[in-house]
Amino acid sequence: MRRISTVALVALAALVPSLASAAVIDPTLVPDGTYTVKVEKVQDAHTLLVLMQNGVETTLIAQGSADFSKVKANDTIKISIIKGKVPVFAEVQ
Repeated sequence: MRRISTVALVALAALVPSLASAAVIDPTLVPDGTYTVKVEKVQDAHTLLVLMQNGVETTLIAQGSADFSKVKANDTIKISIIKGKVPVFAEVQ
C-alpha cells in the first residue's frame, strides 16, 4: 500500500508540476532517506515548511534532539526523514 502511494506521488509530481508545488504533501508519504531541501517557512523550533528538490512542499517535524530554532527561511538544509519525522539535519554551506 505504501509503495503504491509513493508511486502515485511521484507520478503526480512528474505529470503536474504546478499542482505538486501548490499542494503540501504529508511527510509520511515521503520515502525514508536523506534529502536536500529549501526552507520556505519556519513555523516554530520543531516545524518547518520546505520545498523538496522535486518541487513538492511538505511540513517537517523535528524528532528527538533536532531543533530548527536556528534555521531561517531560504536556508538550504540536508535532512534525514524516518517515518515522516526529522531526527537529524545539517545546514548546507
